[in-house]
Amino acid sequence: MAPTPGELLATYGPAAGLAPAVAPFPREGTFAERLAANPFLMAPMAGVTDGAYRLLARAGGAALAVSEMVSVAGLHYANEKTWRLVDPLPEEPDIVVQLFGSDPAQFAEAAATVHDRVGGKLAAIDVNMACPVPKVTRKGEGSALLDDPDRAAAIVAACREGAGDVVPVTAKIRIGRRPGETVGPAFAARLEEAGVAAVAVHGRFASQFYRGESDAGAVADVVRAVSVPVIASGDALDAAAAARLKEGTGACAVYCARGTYGDPWIFGDAARVLAGEPVAERGVEERLAAFALHVRLLEATGAHLARARSLAGWYLKGMPEAASWRERAMHCDTAADYLALIEAVAAQ
Repeated sequence: MAPTPGELLATYGPAAGLAPAVAPFPREGTFAERLAANPFLMAPMAGVTDGAYRLLARAGGAALAVSEMVSVAGLHYANEKTWRLVDPLPEEPDIVVQLFGSDPAQFAEAAATVHDRVGGKLAAIDVNMACPVPKVTRKGEGSALLDDPDRAAAIVAACREGAGDVVPVTAKIRIGRRPGETVGPAFAARLEEAGVAAVAVHGRFASQFYRGESDAGAVADVVRAVSVPVIASGDALDAAAAARLKEGTGACAVYCARGTYGDPWIFGDAARVLAGEPVAERGVEERLAAFALHVRLLEATGAHLARARSLAGWYLKGMPEAASWRERAMHCDTAADYLALIEAVAAQ
């Protein structure tokens, strides 16, 4: 019988400098208190944060991990492919499910069905109001909601109604659609009126996508504008940057996104930086062990192994002859192919 993801983590996690099992998000206290207990979270990323990625992030110290964004329309039509984005692994003690769409009625229905399906593992429902991709915004979804605060507030209220006020409802926003049109503080305040439990703020305008620098000052403006917890997002590209983002904005917590590429340790390392503790350099052995574990988890969870091609670029970055190894990874098809590649890198 093939090993389960939990068995793989217990077997191979310690060699990669990762925990052999995942600690649950605290159940007691206010949502703000529970976030503050460990303020570094795995951000949602479409095409990235599948079960294997979330499990590795949690083993690296993330307090919570968020699903890829899930279409409320897809859930409305009972699309099984969409449900696969929602379902946590048996080894995940809890999960945040991120929903996107524009119809409050579909959000209410989705929140209810997600709550019924995920049950006690549902730590929160997050609403995506930040995605800048045109195929999303042209439907009035994602960051397009920044132009329609009343609809955004109605969506938050609908999610709260659908989940029966049992599950916290959060929202992820940007500071505005375009430079010169900052709406973050007022928009977050409108969501607070609607009953949002926390607001995550990416410090770029939607039109920037990921270009330029994230504006931590604009995130701090949102922190000052609301009384609910704010989760800072944007340019937390390593542990030190994640800790600075929290300290510099006064946010309750920080989302790590692109900084997790090839670095599942960023969460625990950021907590150590914040506490003034030394952080060990991650050596080649740990990085290769983490890459190998990630490949094994992809296989065990039934994910498409083509995802490991991106992982190769991330985990092998900076190593000798990295470009040639990445090129070789482009021709890997099976887990065995990737593991043989990792062994070859280690031997060199």
